[in-house]
Amino acid sequence: MNEENKMGFEWGKFALFILSFVLVFGGVMLLDKKLNVGKTNSVEEAQEQLKIEDIVVGAGDEAVSGKKVTVHYTGTLTDGTKFDSSLDRGTPFTFSLGAGEVIQGWDQGVAGMKVGGKRKLTIPSSLGYGETGAGDTIPPNATLVFEIELLKVE
Repeated sequence: MNEENKMGFEWGKFALFILSFVLVFGGVMLLDKKLNVGKTNSVEEAQEQLKIEDIVVGAGDEAVSGKKVTVHYTGTLTDGTKFDSSLDRGTPFTFSLGAGEVIQGWDQGVAGMKVGGKRKLTIPSSLGYGETGAGDTIPPNATLVFEIELLKVE
């Protein structure tokens, strides 16, 4: 066997080894990815989800996108610091659900409520005021907690 064939054969073995490695490693990675579909991969991802807790389930009309809804609410930071309350002002708040007039956490969290219902919404910053915050009362990247009572759907 001449030197050229010997060299070519060794490169062939090397190429076969690399190809096998890539196929096996790629298969393992693909299988791992398929097994983890739908699972939260980190605490950060879990914190980016809206949390909805019904305190009282209402029996009246349902809040659906496109309807005007009237609510009373109290908003706090996760440390309990109150930053806003329609109850303190004695004036309910009205907005069009799903029209982007409020933060995304409200549009998503109020949908499906029924008149007379009360909900606690824990809203991640990505569905609230994000990296900018709001004025001096809501810091950047703040998770917000709202207790909302649905008064009317029109």
